[in-house]
Amino acid sequence: MHVFVTGGTGTIGAAVVAELVGAGHSVLGLARTDASERSLTAAGAAVVRGGLADLDVLREGAAAADGVVSLAFSHGDETGDPGALDRAIAEEAAAMDTLGRALVGTDRPIVVASGTPWVPGRASTETDPLPLEGPVAGRARSVNALLALAARGVRASAVRIPRTAHDRGRGGFAGLLTDQARRSGVAGFPGDGTQRWPAVHARDAAVLFRLALESAPAGTAWHAVADEGDAVRDIATVIGKRLGLPVEAVSDATFGPFAPIFATDQPSSSAYTRATLGWEPTHPSLLEDLGLLEP
Repeated sequence: MHVFVTGGTGTIGAAVVAELVGAGHSVLGLARTDASERSLTAAGAAVVRGGLADLDVLREGAAAADGVVSLAFSHGDETGDPGALDRAIAEEAAAMDTLGRALVGTDRPIVVASGTPWVPGRASTETDPLPLEGPVAGRARSVNALLALAARGVRASAVRIPRTAHDRGRGGFAGLLTDQARRSGVAGFPGDGTQRWPAVHARDAAVLFRLALESAPAGTAWHAVADEGDAVRDIATVIGKRLGLPVEAVSDATFGPFAPIFATDQPSSSAYTRATLGWEPTHPSLLEDLGLLEP
């Protein structure tokens, strides 16, 4: 299969490109920068230059492909611009709509990245809807719109990624805790630390993206969850031990706009995904992987 991939140099994206190439698929990767082009080329992918805002490039890449994996998302700049997230969500929505429409009537697959939802009192499952309220609700609406293209001859599916997708201790919410610990000198956690976060190793998530691309029915959602839920206090404890820092509760304000999400108990299950697609994580758990952090 010839696969067009956006976001192929991120923590998950690089693993997805490697997984696809290793499985015998050819990959055309979208590269915004020279560094991204070099990374994709080194991974064995062909390259087309452009970004998520280059809709003509996206349209042409999708139309010429046997399938698409959409992973790119601009997290905005680092100036604290309050409008950066909204602009990134709008950009992603336009890109996802363009990619999906390019496949209408072809029965070709497109797999997009989404997030696991949270349900009070239990682990979320693949049948739970994405939340349509809150600061990132626009991303859920974009995913839902893409999955609705199943009725128009697009084999669209979504792989829901936990709050932490990691590799060698880096990535996701746990990575943000680590970054904050390095800056502040304290391995801090929000709330009382008993709230649970699901996690997955990036290379395990990559396998699920491939499986979904190859065989997932149209209009379906899948959970790339390896660890159903690690207590945030336990995550902070491993980070503190590895970095040689004290571990303690800190003000939720320490985590800025992420604070409400960080403080939420949000375990998630992948039982249906494992039973249906035969996906089985084999790489280190989050707590094991955090032990590989550089001091």
